[in-house]
Amino acid sequence: MGSVAALPLAIVEGSVLGEIGNTPLLRLRRLDEVFPGVEIHAKAEFMNPGGSIKDRPALSMILEGEASGALTPQRTILDASSGNTAIAYAMIGAARGYRTKICMPQNASPERRRALEAFGVDLVLTDPGEGSDGAIRRCREIYRENPGLYYYPDQYNNSANWRAHFETTAPEILRQSRGSVTHFVAVLGTSGTFTGVSRRLKRDLRRVECVAVQPPSGFHGIEGAKNMKDALFRPGIYDPALADRNLFVETEEAQMMTRRLAREEGLLVGVSSGANAVAAVRLAAELAERGRRAVIVTILCDGGVKYLSERFWSDPD
Repeated sequence: MGSVAALPLAIVEGSVLGEIGNTPLLRLRRLDEVFPGVEIHAKAEFMNPGGSIKDRPALSMILEGEASGALTPQRTILDASSGNTAIAYAMIGAARGYRTKICMPQNASPERRRALEAFGVDLVLTDPGEGSDGAIRRCREIYRENPGLYYYPDQYNNSANWRAHFETTAPEILRQSRGSVTHFVAVLGTSGTFTGVSRRLKRDLRRVECVAVQPPSGFHGIEGAKNMKDALFRPGIYDPALADRNLFVETEEAQMMTRRLAREEGLLVGVSSGANAVAAVRLAAELAERGRRAVIVTILCDGGVKYLSERFWSDPD
């Protein structure tokens, strides 16, 4: 199981940590059936115990903090997050015996906030108009005021973020696709998933195209996603050279696809997963039109339960 399998058995056995990773790779047959010669597959990251792909980097950053001595039982895990990494920190922190404090935009879904409250997280809610940038700013202020109280992983600038995907997510994709993947599609947030998986695929496969997905502007409704051009705080781990191309997806497109994934594929997932599927379908259409055979792999980042209070579920198609 990637990095988890390399951990001492005392950490893994009988622990929630042992359930992180090894998620299935699913064929999206209803989406790709109209594109001859093109397959669309999706990594079901919502099946991680914390409900999202962020379990992987959160575990990596927490274990790195322990190994370096930066994280001790006397320190609280502190970071900025739109929700999924926060839940992962809280879950893993609880299992390892740490307190967690999270700075998060106030407009994060109420389901995420309730989940964090259930884990006992100290929530600091920030201006929703400032998005994730506002949460990062407040987090840095808190850390500067009392650095000795906290372990600040800083997921946007921590190489352990992308390395988790280089070491676990990408090898799983290579194994599950039997090395047949021709295109990888992933939305940018911290950019850890895209960076880690793309670096590994480009190292291990001769011909693979990596497509980055972004909202078209800084104001959007795709939680966790970033438009890198408009971002006040561009992630330090972001490497624009890894993207062979960028595709821009509107919030409404992502929401419509999220409903479609539930109703046609039986997959109740979040809006960033919908954005990934929009981009994958758009790419599949281009490739099929050119007569190309392809295996596209994308990510189902998290589950849809965290978004059920949003109105788009009942909107007409």
